[in-house]
Amino acid sequence: MTAMALYEEILYDVSDPIATITLNRPHALNAWTPRMGAELRHAVGRAERDANVVGIIITGAGRGFCAGADLKVLGSVADGGAALVDTSLPDELADADAGDPSWGDDLRGTHIYLLSVSKPVIAAINGAVAGMGVPFVLAADLRFMAEDAVMSMAFSQRGLIAEWGLAWLLPRLTGAGVALDLLFSSRKIDGREAEALRVVNRAVPGADLLDVARSYIENLAATCSPTSIAIMKRQVNQQLHIGLGPAEREAQKLMLESFEREDLAEGVQSFLQKRPPKFPRLGSD
Repeated sequence: MTAMALYEEILYDVSDPIATITLNRPHALNAWTPRMGAELRHAVGRAERDANVVGIIITGAGRGFCAGADLKVLGSVADGGAALVDTSLPDELADADAGDPSWGDDLRGTHIYLLSVSKPVIAAINGAVAGMGVPFVLAADLRFMAEDAVMSMAFSQRGLIAEWGLAWLLPRLTGAGVALDLLFSSRKIDGREAEALRVVNRAVPGADLLDVARSYIENLAATCSPTSIAIMKRQVNQQLHIGLGPAEREAQKLMLESFEREDLAEGVQSFLQKRPPKFPRLGSD
């Protein structure tokens, strides 16, 4: 079975230098199912291994990005009739993985593994995002959101809690007071307010959303070292857990290592020769 034939609930497309993964249950505002989660992890891992891919965009089909867990699945879990893990998946999906295990277990969680993926990941939030869709987009490196899209952390209204690392991720973006307001109240915020509160990096007109995300990755591909990006992503995410002294000492070690890579020579020569750099891509395929 080909990788594409495995996918029932997502779409996967590569157009150098971008892999676009689209959550594809538009009839249900792309509500999350165990199968969707497995397909998404498989596709992210596939993009990570593809040398044609510099960055990954994750977005939603139709009017929503992800309305949270499918309530039919959630209700069945509450009644003891289902699990949040699909045990009937084909082996390729059941064993799917993405990200670099050497980055540490703290960055390898069930739905926050995007933190350990060596390539930039942009969540292009085209429409409603709620529930477990929120910690997932917060684990992306960047969040671009349609101005009129709506985000809601409706856990308190469902008798639930801040799931999948959200209580760690959100206050690091917004501060504790804003995070608690959003979690306590379950109130909805649009893209403009999400940008003002620093939940997302950028709010743009919905019609421009994917173009903005693509342009960002195309610029990285044209001007920046994928190896440098991967190392800096690991530095930032790992060093959230350590003190300043160890972070500085690690930076000194990594800088010395960067002096030995061909990326440095290319970066200097392209600048002196006033031409675009040609950095090697990352990937094993």
